[in-house]
Amino acid sequence: MDLEQLERRLRAVEDIEAIKKLKAKYCAACDDQYDADAIAALFTEDAVWDGGNFGVHRGREAIRTFFQGAAEIFPFALHQVMNPLIEVDGDTATGQWYLFQPCTLGEHNQALWLAAKYAEEYVRSGQEWQFKSLKVNAEFLTPFEEGWTKKPFFGQ
Repeated sequence: MDLEQLERRLRAVEDIEAIKKLKAKYCAACDDQYDADAIAALFTEDAVWDGGNFGVHRGREAIRTFFQGAAEIFPFALHQVMNPLIEVDGDTATGQWYLFQPCTLGEHNQALWLAAKYAEEYVRSGQEWQFKSLKVNAEFLTPFEEGWTKKPFFGQ
C-alpha cells in the first residue's frame, strides 16, 4: 500500500467518525428538549427532514420551526442510535441507523416506545459534515404498558 492509498483510507475513517459525531450531536440536541437552534445548525440550508407521520420539512428554517414545537409533542425522549452503516464518497456520504427510543407523548403524558430506521445523506461543508437529508422510517410507536405486539399505533 502506498502513501496515497493510506491517506485515502485514513480520510474515510476520519469522515465516518465525523459523521458519527454529527449524529451524536443531533441526538443530544433532540434529547435536550429538542434544541431547535442546535438541531438546525446540523443541516444544510436546503436540507430535508422527513419524519413520516410527523411531516416533511424542507430547508434549515423549516426544520428549526418544526423542532421549536417538538418538545410539546415529546417532552421526554432518549434517542438511542446504533448499527451505523456509513458510505463516504468524497464530499458526500450516506448513512443508515437504527433508533430505539423511550419517550413521553405530551398530550396524554403517556410513556411510549419508538423504533425506527434512519436513512440519511450528508455533505461536507468546509471541514464539517452536515445533514443533507434525514428520513425517519418508523417501525412502531406504541404505549409502554402494552408494547409493540399488543397495540402498535402504526407499523407492523
